[in-house]
Amino acid sequence: QVQLVESGGGLVQAGGSLRLSCAASGTTLNINHMAWFRQAPGKQRELVALISSIGATIYPDSVKGRFTISRDNTKNTVFLQMSSLKPEDTAVYQCNAAVAGLTYWGQGTQVTVSS
Repeated sequence: QVQLVESGGGLVQAGGSLRLSCAASGTTLNINHMAWFRQAPGKQRELVALISSIGATIYPDSVKGRFTISRDNTKNTVFLQMSSLKPEDTAVYQCNAAVAGLTYWGQGTQVTVSS
């Protein structure tokens, strides 16, 4: 079992920045990729950023150049640095981890970007 706890969400003005953190605990020895997803009201959940166990990253075009994912394997923590935020970035952001063929989710943290 792996537990994921996100932090760092909040309210920010358009153009501002936020940094999200997600700490993994439990059976973390074989964590493969870690990722951030988001879901806005009335919309499907979408991938925001993914980082592999060796640091390779994937971003959708909607956040490329504005968001940066990183991880500290010594602390089993993944970060999402978000810059140049837009109102359309408003969503619940969830952390995701793949461990030994299983997928785990955090509870989510709200990010609200005001115009």
